[in-house]
Order: sequence, then structure tokens, then C-alpha cells
Amino acid sequence: MLAATPTYSRPYQVTWEKLPDDFVLPDDPVDNINQPALAAALTESLQLAGKLPETALTPTNYGICATINGKFAVKAPDWAYIPQIGVDRSEIIRSYTPRLQGEIPTLVLEFLSDAEGGEYSVKETFPVGKFFYYEQILQIPNYGIFHPDTGALELYRLNDQKKYKLETANNQGRFWIPEMQLFLGVWQGERENRDSYWLRWWDEQGNLLLWGREQVAQEHQRAEAERQRAEAERQRAERLAAQLRAAGIEPEV
Repeated sequence: MLAATPTYSRPYQVTWEKLPDDFVLPDDPVDNINQPALAAALTESLQLAGKLPETALTPTNYGICATINGKFAVKAPDWAYIPQIGVDRSEIIRSYTPRLQGEIPTLVLEFLSDAEGGEYSVKETFPVGKFFYYEQILQIPNYGIFHPDTGALELYRLNDQKKYKLETANNQGRFWIPEMQLFLGVWQGERENRDSYWLRWWDEQGNLLLWGREQVAQEHQRAEAERQRAEAERQRAERLAAQLRAAGIEPEV
């Protein structure tokens, strides 16, 4: 958790320019094996619930760019939600520049590993820190830092002073993301042979947005319940027919 609200030393000129084709993007390895699974789980439930428009983008470890005082800066959050891109997807294969190629991300998430990679860094000099970049340069309204091993989730929201404020979760331990009209929270359970903590979505009524396997299981339960109901109805009809025959009445077929 960030110890105190940082005070930055100077204003910055931020422009939105296309990254040159020969710009060498960071090629850092993923911190641990769980990060791709965590990211995929977030996207899957959004898509299956119809909460992921065709123009939206949910990149994973993908460069989001800006130009600060004439220098290109790139950060690759572990997961991000960009509500709308304004160019063909072929133009953003390598990286994405907000405002130039679409909207500012609504939410970025970082998944902490054993060796924390500067998720709290407010460093202003190049290479700039992540916290500084998301808050002051991109001004992303929601920034989450998730600890997969402990299940702790911190959600910072940009206030009216354009500073991140640590939000307080509701009684269910979830955070409301108004731009998405969804709650983000922590769920404990098993997926992809990993029995631990996951980030999940809930709608405004508190309904969990399901993964594909959960939808299949739910449909199976519904089908089984319907089968049992039909069987119970058949048995009831047979008992009624037997009672009628015992009374000398032939039931109508």
C-alpha cells in the first residue's frame, strides 16, 4: 500500500503520439505462471455476460503509451479495460496510445508477485513509475493492485484533484466501478488447477458473472432439476391413474 499521497515536483507536457515502428518495446517476462490465468478469467466472464463490446479491449501485459516532455513512455499493466478503441485492431497490434487511438483505460490491474515490480512507484524521472504513470500521465480513473497469494485487493480511484485515493470496499468486500456498472472483488475457489484467490465481477444486483464452465454446470443443474420435476410429475400421474382404476374408473389417456 502507498504510504502517503505523493507530491509531484513539476508539471508535465503530455502528448499522444503513435509509437514509432522501430521503437523497442519492453520484453519483460511475466512475473509468474498465475498472471495470464488471472487476466483470462477477468475477460472471459465479461465476454460471456455480454459486458465486452466489440470496440472494447482487454489487453494483458500490453504496452500503453504516452509521450512525456518529448520522450516516449510505455507501461504494460497485467490487465486493463479499454472501453473503446477508435482504430482498426491491426493498428494496435504492438501497443496502444490513448486519445490518439481510442479512449483512456477505465481500469488497470497489477498482480503482485514475490518480487514486487514497482506497482506503487511514484518515480517521476525516466523510466517513470507505474503509480505515477497511471495517476498523473494517463489519469486512469481506477487502479487496482491485487495480491494473488493473500487475496488482498487495493483499489485506487482518481478524485477531483486528479490524485488516487484508496477506496474502501463494501460489506461484501467489493469495489464499485461506475464506468463499467460492475463490482470488482475477490473470490476463492478452483480454476485451471489453481485453488486460490481470483478477481471476479458482480453486477449491480450482486449476481456473479460466471465463467464458461460455471455456465455449463448451471445449465446441467437446471436440466437435471427439470428432469427430476418431469419424473415426479410422471410418478404422480401414475399414482392418480392407479387410484382411479382402483375406484373402477378408467383414466383418460
